[in-house]
Amino acid sequence: MYYGLMEKLDEMPKAAWIALVVLGFIVFWPVGLALLIYLKWSGRMSCWKHGRYGRWYTPDGREAREEFRAWRRRHRWGRESSGNVAFDEYREETLRKLDEEQREFRDYLDKLRSAKDRAEFDQFMAERRNRPPAAEPPPASPAA
Repeated sequence: MYYGLMEKLDEMPKAAWIALVVLGFIVFWPVGLALLIYLKWSGRMSCWKHGRYGRWYTPDGREAREEFRAWRRRHRWGRESSGNVAFDEYREETLRKLDEEQREFRDYLDKLRSAKDRAEFDQFMAERRNRPPAAEPPPASPAA
């Protein structure tokens, strides 16, 4: 019985879990809090971690979307063979090269953004150093 219940809970989509948490907070806030803690502790909402530039990253720094696409390709192509081993190998090698090129291009764009940010910061600092000093206010006269 317990196993069947847990299996059904695992099949629930995230939207349903979110609705349950919100409903729990509305009905009786400790129930909502307990559900929220359970979801965080169980790891059901673990993919909601954001990395740099708003992309999703795995704990080891790889982009989660790329990992998912590669996993999906491996599993989809692994089950559905074309029947020609040479073609399947060619397809896998081509897809691997495309993934690598995409990763290299993303790294290149990151370097460009970093260089642009560095140039803008250096320009700001140069303008700040060359700015004439602000006139100092006259000293306050002592109250008599």
